[in-house]
Amino acid sequence: MSANSSPTTKLSIRPIQHRDLEAIESLIIENAEEKPNYLSVLFKNQLQYVRRWFGVLKVLSLFPNPLRHQFWAYVAEQIDSDTNELSVQGLIQVAPFNSSRTTWRVEQVLVHPQQSLGDPQGVGSQLLRHCFESIWEARTWMIEVNIHQKATLALYRQHGFQPLAEMTYWSLSPELLQELAEDIPDLPNLLPMSNADAHLLYQLDCVSMPPLLRQVYDRHIQDFKVGLLNSFGRKVQNWYGHAEMTRGYVFEPQRKAAIGHFELTLCKDGSRPHQARLTVHPAYTWLYPKLLSKMAQITQKYPPQALELTSADYQHERQEFLEQLKAERVEHTLLMSRSVWHKIRETKLEKLQFTEVLQNLQAVPRTPIPSRMSMLQWPFNSVQKTSTLEQPTESNPSPESSNQTSNNSSDPSENGHHA
Repeated sequence: MSANSSPTTKLSIRPIQHRDLEAIESLIIENAEEKPNYLSVLFKNQLQYVRRWFGVLKVLSLFPNPLRHQFWAYVAEQIDSDTNELSVQGLIQVAPFNSSRTTWRVEQVLVHPQQSLGDPQGVGSQLLRHCFESIWEARTWMIEVNIHQKATLALYRQHGFQPLAEMTYWSLSPELLQELAEDIPDLPNLLPMSNADAHLLYQLDCVSMPPLLRQVYDRHIQDFKVGLLNSFGRKVQNWYGHAEMTRGYVFEPQRKAAIGHFELTLCKDGSRPHQARLTVHPAYTWLYPKLLSKMAQITQKYPPQALELTSADYQHERQEFLEQLKAERVEHTLLMSRSVWHKIRETKLEKLQFTEVLQNLQAVPRTPIPSRMSMLQWPFNSVQKTSTLEQPTESNPSPESSNQTSNNSSDPSENGHHA
């Protein structure tokens, strides 16, 4: 039974607080037992970092700064009117996907196991609607969900999400990384990454994805630059998380463009796998074995751990190469998007009767606006204008007077002779 179907309970949605972290951890454990997936494991690791720095993140969320939406989440709290007991029934975490905040991403949606995630009036739907209504600057929404979670897919489809691409998560074992590290890659133009090279990465990002995906991402040059506050936040996070980040790109001197880019997040203590992000120009797919060999060489300096990276369904060469390496498929997800212009059925408008609409219609009083004088009413000669000025009280002269005036003015020479 959903929370809003009971007359003694009421559901309220509010920003997350520190006292909600324990209840959220229990929700993660309960959902992981029923529907284990790779994204839930990442969220659980992130929650440990949030617990340690919750006060700092809360202060940063109060004013505009690059780290304001580092952990932006809402919880659905159920209030029992009889016992006044509070219980967390769900959580949603969202984050801006680009620097202009035109595209937002739903990172996680969790509900209590007793709640139905596919219910159109359930906790999950109310959490999504709250984000759609409160975050007004978002023009496009994105989500990533496991293809085997049918209830979650049904929830997102009910709210207008459409498929964009299929993502596959791969894992390269330490033994495979050691074999790849034995090959010495020939990359003379491999350069370290800096903010001065952001325009090169922006061009590489545009040509490496389909037009529809590029439109949804809506990334610009600023998205590939690392600000001072972001750089400090990454260093603090890597220091406490025992991680280190390495970035580099391959430069093509003839075209003066970047043709490959990688970003490695390395674990120093061996507690979790290494993570990699790889971008290759579609015309230079021969870079895949060389860049993977280079990343494998870098991982040899740290405790042996697996390397995780992703591939999309439009990157056929990458998937074929990883299959040839006999890499392990960890998870298969579906990337979906929703535009704010998608029409959602509103329950309140369905109950609104046509008679109620007519009662609210009222006449709006308007002040008449003076129009300009028409050219047809303008005098054709100066004499008629003079006669009009001499007789201001006669608004409508008679035909006889007008004829007499015209006769007098038709012979000016005769009038002058008698004078």
